[in-house]
Amino acid sequence: MAQPADVVRALFERMQARDWDGAAALLAPDLTVEWTQTGERFEADGFVAMNQAYPEGWSIDVVETLGAGSRVAAQVRVDQPPHTFWCAGFYEVVDGQVVSGVEHWVTAGSEPPPEWRQRFTAP
Repeated sequence: MAQPADVVRALFERMQARDWDGAAALLAPDLTVEWTQTGERFEADGFVAMNQAYPEGWSIDVVETLGAGSRVAAQVRVDQPPHTFWCAGFYEVVDGQVVSGVEHWVTAGSEPPPEWRQRFTAP
């Protein structure tokens, strides 16, 4: 049986390949994924359908996955020129399927640092 971190990596790799049936096979039927920035909550079918319907032009790079038991953290970069999106995702994997996830998405460069903090950043 695949390690939980491998399952999460494979999920993103299958989405990158537009292998929607393969991606769905890695999701438990009672999956829930929450997006904190918008308050959306997806169940398995909706999660796959939403990713499939997302406007084309994107590519996924799984930067890192870290597993501890059934828990997995993933850092994922999605490029869709002219934008770059980052996901910090936290997942639970049971019996080779993702059963839950919480994803925190940000758009790179979408907001400048506050003025008070700029003096602390490296050049």
